[in-house]
Amino acid sequence: MLFQLTDLIKIYGGRRVLDIPELNLEKGDICALLGANGSGKTTLLEILSLLIPPTSGKLRYKDLDIAFSGKNLTTLRREIVMVQQNPVLFSTTVRKNLEFCLKIRRIAPETREKIIDESLDLVGMREFSNEAAQKLSGGETQRVAIARALVCSPKVIFFDEPTANVDVENQDVIERTMGEINDQKEISVMFTTHNVAQATKLSSRVISLFAGKVVPSTYENIFSGKIMEYEDGNKYCKINEDISFLVDTKKTGNVRLAISPLEIKLSSAQDIVPGKGIFRGRIIQLTEERGRVRATIDVGVQVYAFLPGYQAREKALYIGDNVGIQFPVDAVKIF
Repeated sequence: MLFQLTDLIKIYGGRRVLDIPELNLEKGDICALLGANGSGKTTLLEILSLLIPPTSGKLRYKDLDIAFSGKNLTTLRREIVMVQQNPVLFSTTVRKNLEFCLKIRRIAPETREKIIDESLDLVGMREFSNEAAQKLSGGETQRVAIARALVCSPKVIFFDEPTANVDVENQDVIERTMGEINDQKEISVMFTTHNVAQATKLSSRVISLFAGKVVPSTYENIFSGKIMEYEDGNKYCKINEDISFLVDTKKTGNVRLAISPLEIKLSSAQDIVPGKGIFRGRIIQLTEERGRVRATIDVGVQVYAFLPGYQAREKALYIGDNVGIQFPVDAVKIF
């Protein structure tokens, strides 16, 4: 086990931004931390990177209980590196940015050159070695920051929204590089993202955060809603003015919920019957992922549904199509 979190809580300004009863991270994984802005993703990375302490709870790294006031913290931080969403480079050349990290670790000059070249090769930036770092684009800066992390020979690298502010070309390079770091260097990787497709494409495991809590990673449609009991004795969950559906729960009032994209039912627009729990939606995106098709559907909120490839072909789905969408009771998890 690489990391173990138990009853971990982080409070900022009286607000509980993280509340994680239990979370285990395995060595060697490439893991995606998925969530919207404000869900606690960056805060969790900073705690795992040993940059900030939790308010309470226990954090274990390998077999060690982490004490943020402990004498061994500096040694442990040498094994764990975090690449920020907006990294800052020194006002010097690309090579000297990487060399600085090796100098403070007292690495011999001849060894430094080899390590720097290998790291720049991995991110495709060796030809920029003598360029001024301040003249690089956002994507190039991100790639140099990754190379700078690599020269430290870490055991773990955390990436905070690594492709949020880069162009498509650099995004492809960064995504490929994260995979190579994990495969070739055997470095454990975790990255944050709000992009569901990117999370499932790149990672071996997806962890979803919602309002500071870990929610089941198989559920990607996460909403706030309100449980109401109708005259027929059934309970319905309302997530906006137009969308309410039958749920099986003992809870009432305001709740958080998740809807499995694997169990959502799609039908033709002609099958929509008002009041029967089938809603009208419009397909705004279709992407193929590992033999299945992800449909992004606008029903007043964005909802993701997965279909087997053959089923998507049979239904002849196209972007812009109107469809019926239904949330079976078993697909909805209230938490």
